[in-house]
Amino acid sequence: MSNETPDAEGVNPEQPDSIDHLDFEPEGVEEESQEAPIQTELEKAQADAASHLADLQRLNAEYVNFSKRAKREQEAARGRGVEDVLNSLLPVLDDITRADQAGELTGPFQAISEKLNGVLGKYGVESFGAVGEEFDPNLHEALMHQTSADATSTTITHLIEVGYKIGDRVVRAARVAVTGPED
Repeated sequence: MSNETPDAEGVNPEQPDSIDHLDFEPEGVEEESQEAPIQTELEKAQADAASHLADLQRLNAEYVNFSKRAKREQEAARGRGVEDVLNSLLPVLDDITRADQAGELTGPFQAISEKLNGVLGKYGVESFGAVGEEFDPNLHEALMHQTSADATSTTITHLIEVGYKIGDRVVRAARVAVTGPED
């Protein structure tokens, strides 16, 4: 350091006038310049995350829809399989029903008939149609029709072939003879 003393104005005449050592930047300017890239990177990362979340949600929805559709198709294929087996067994079931109506279904044959009906029941197969039921064209096929003065509604008077359905789906309508009121 020199021994020079400053003059009355406070300036040392031998020291060059330098402002290099002074900081003229306003406070916070340097911080803003560093925060701006961080802020844009954060916004970009948030946008990427939102995009990935939307993609994930879309893929999840597609998977759920695919899973539901596959399950429906599997159940429909199972139903068609049961229906195909039932259609193949209809002549056998008709013979068993006729033997039962004739009183010829006894002993071990009765037990086999009951087991067969139990197995079909496990797969949702139901038989329907009985004498005295009211005629329903959605369930019954009338092969013969008679009229009677005593009849108040059309009812089944003779069961020709039992009807079968799986759940609500009619596989074969019951074939019946009906009696209805006179016109």
